[in-house]
Amino acid sequence: MRRVLSTSLPTHVGRSVTIAGWVHRRRLLKSVAFLILRDAAGLTQVVVTDPDLRARLVELPEETVLEVTGEVAANEAAPAGVELVKPAVRLLGEPAVAPPFDLYRPALAATLPTQLDHASVALRHPTRSAALRISAAAVAGFRATLDARDFVEVHTPKVVASATESGANVFALDYFGRPAYLAQSPQFYKQLMVGVFERVYEVGPVFRAEPHDTARHLAQYTSLDVEFGFIADHRDVMAMLRDVLAGMLAGVAERAGGALATLGVELPSVPAEIPSVHFTEALRIAGAAADEPDLAPAHERALGEWARTEHGSDFLFVTGYPMAKRPFYTHPARPGSVEHRPAVGDGGAEAAYSNGFDLLFRGVELVTGGQRLHRHSDYLAALAARGEPVEPVAAYVAAFQYGMPPHGGFAIGLERFVSRLTGAANVREVAAFPRDLHRLTP
Repeated sequence: MRRVLSTSLPTHVGRSVTIAGWVHRRRLLKSVAFLILRDAAGLTQVVVTDPDLRARLVELPEETVLEVTGEVAANEAAPAGVELVKPAVRLLGEPAVAPPFDLYRPALAATLPTQLDHASVALRHPTRSAALRISAAAVAGFRATLDARDFVEVHTPKVVASATESGANVFALDYFGRPAYLAQSPQFYKQLMVGVFERVYEVGPVFRAEPHDTARHLAQYTSLDVEFGFIADHRDVMAMLRDVLAGMLAGVAERAGGALATLGVELPSVPAEIPSVHFTEALRIAGAAADEPDLAPAHERALGEWARTEHGSDFLFVTGYPMAKRPFYTHPARPGSVEHRPAVGDGGAEAAYSNGFDLLFRGVELVTGGQRLHRHSDYLAALAARGEPVEPVAAYVAAFQYGMPPHGGFAIGLERFVSRLTGAANVREVAAFPRDLHRLTP
């Protein structure tokens, strides 16, 4: 099929072309009918004056797939300023069943559960497909930024033997009669690959069996993971993250301008240096108790407002999280460093803070990262201090006997990034086929 997309039609005025797509809408008037055909690029208006063809259109519901051959004519009132006249129409499949909601309306009137139940149809709506275009552009920007910095893309197992990578619950499965789990993250593997390539990244699914039924959690999401070696500390990781975010937004601007316009989204700017506060200062700003072990969603929102007011930034780093709230492989803050400070209310005794950070984006935690341990003896000591056995992670820990550089990394949740970027009320609005506490289909 020699086919022209809707966006290319203005260059074909006066010529006969063939287009193809879905019936987006039919407007049936007395002596003329207007057929609006939708393809991946946009909409085309087809003017039908032939009585027999007009009668056929009555029998073709929205979403029926057609091929139309006609002459391109200028018309400023039509999409892209052109329309097709003198058309010949060919059916490319069976007439479609009428969809459960009108896709030609500016906004989907159906509830989100109804949209998710009929995702294959709902995703055709411009507002839903726009979010997926932005997502794809963000990943392209992520890859391009890291490729330009000599990172190597890797692909790690999603079926793993250990369920102790983090505090999140895991999905268990039977692996040829042995227990196994869906990977909560590629953390262990991307660290080991630093020993091979020095700089690595991965784009892939991760699985969290956390019993959260909120607007910001999914049981499966896409994680953009980065790990690299020969760093001084977590500040090098934060600097790299800043550049990656700028690259992702540049990729969205370059590749998804139409999608941004559809959703009315204005891209934020990434400061040359993203503002940063220590965890203890973050508690104070958020009005939280000084002995809080972590930031609650309300605290994150307060910090987001503070960053916008005080720094004009949609982004804020919170550094120096307590070691007790970080995984065992997290590097502690060194005595005398910015992150190392006395605990509150204990006479100035040293507190166990980490070289770990979160990045908040518009008041929601988007990225977790930091410096990792890189000495074998430190791993043994860290596990012993937590009372955790070595055996479940023995292969991972053993790799550090063979020499690993100081390294660190981070992970960005793609769907959460896109939902904050687009202002979606629910992360499920920007996922094609979301998986959560209740949804396993479609």
